[in-house]
Amino acid sequence: MVTEPTAVQRMVTEPTARMRIGCCARGFLGTRMLCIGITFNDGKDIMVHKVAILTAGGFAPCLSSAMGGLIQKYTEVSPGTEIIAYKHGYQGLLTGEYFEVSDVVRDNAQLLHLYGGSPIGNSRVKLTNAKDLVARGLVAEGENPLKKAADRLEADGVDVLHTIGGDDTNTTAADLAAFLADHGYGLTVVGLPKTIDNDIIPIKQSLGADTAADMTARFAKNILAEHNSGAHQLIIHEVMGRHCGWLTAASAMKYRAWLDTCQWLPEIGLSRDAWDIHGIFVPEDDFDLEEEAERLREVMNTVGNVNIFLSEGAGVETIIHEMEARGDKVPRDAFGHVRLEQVNPGAWFAKQFSHMIGAQKVMVQKSGYYSRSAAANDFDLALIKSMTDMAVDCALDGVAGVIGHDEQDNDTLKPIDFARIAGGKAFNTAQDWYLTMLDEIGQPEPTPATHSAH
Repeated sequence: MVTEPTAVQRMVTEPTARMRIGCCARGFLGTRMLCIGITFNDGKDIMVHKVAILTAGGFAPCLSSAMGGLIQKYTEVSPGTEIIAYKHGYQGLLTGEYFEVSDVVRDNAQLLHLYGGSPIGNSRVKLTNAKDLVARGLVAEGENPLKKAADRLEADGVDVLHTIGGDDTNTTAADLAAFLADHGYGLTVVGLPKTIDNDIIPIKQSLGADTAADMTARFAKNILAEHNSGAHQLIIHEVMGRHCGWLTAASAMKYRAWLDTCQWLPEIGLSRDAWDIHGIFVPEDDFDLEEEAERLREVMNTVGNVNIFLSEGAGVETIIHEMEARGDKVPRDAFGHVRLEQVNPGAWFAKQFSHMIGAQKVMVQKSGYYSRSAAANDFDLALIKSMTDMAVDCALDGVAGVIGHDEQDNDTLKPIDFARIAGGKAFNTAQDWYLTMLDEIGQPEPTPATHSAH
């Protein structure tokens, strides 16, 4: 049961003072909420005159809802605050394109909780990669992108910028926040953490990750039903997760929990063994390809098919090494990440395994876009509300940071300093539930991988 944090606001009758009182409450998963405290201002009509929102990076099942939560909270506690939303993330900030949040939008903000994607649009823009931004026509040669963004915020009269994104979005926000502070712009940046990988350090649970695991498991229900569309079939379900295998593992757990609820009729071929997962491969684990192929060949001979859940980041080091040895150029994005959709790890694994396990038919299916664009589930809706409520409270108090449950502070929900935000948090493959799942499918305990960032 989630108890949402509340904020009590009272207007003091004296014209020279206004007081906001925050209160403490138990929060998500029983963790402690940070006390907002008491602040005063100089009697202005509103504490924050104008806020801007942007969503950036890849989609996650929280962006639309997080926007709705911010708009609803501001409308509730500070209705005089103007709100704008930059189109396509930092790209819109550089070009000056934005939506104005009108009364119609405020009155209907609850609709945003019903949809996936982002109504205002995303983009992958790194404000410190001037070369890329010049090539894309977003800044002029010799122009400082951080200064252009800061000047745009100042020109638009923005007091608070809310960024909704993953580690790249929030590290870019950190660069911008540092520039603003160093150059006296007087603007507060408050971020919200989204990523379906659940890999933001030091945040316990990213917005949208649980929904993505639900959707990935739902996708698998239909894809793995294909196991009898040909004899001795190998199905590889490629799941998003560049550095972190959390989504692969969590969706596998949810999928197998669904299997537990089903009735089976093996006498006519409706067999749980055939529908089950036979291999789970994540970036955090090393494995012996030949040994796994021998194990999976036995599954193929016994069950008649093999189903694999594969993190897109698993095995990428080997694939990159092979490409570089051939003299091929490794495709990368503006942040320097390998473009996994072009490297195609699922196809590589299919090629390696197919002959070794005796597959007569091979299918590789990617669930990423299906899972990341869904509307938020109930779990995430509650998590989003707790974080957007706190984000607005922090913004009105002038407190910067990324809102999240701090794993390095007893999972306290609080604004976390941008300097502490990083990506690449590894999934803990030593957890009991994960080891139990591997044991149930007959896969050996994992050996921790040693690899570089990609």
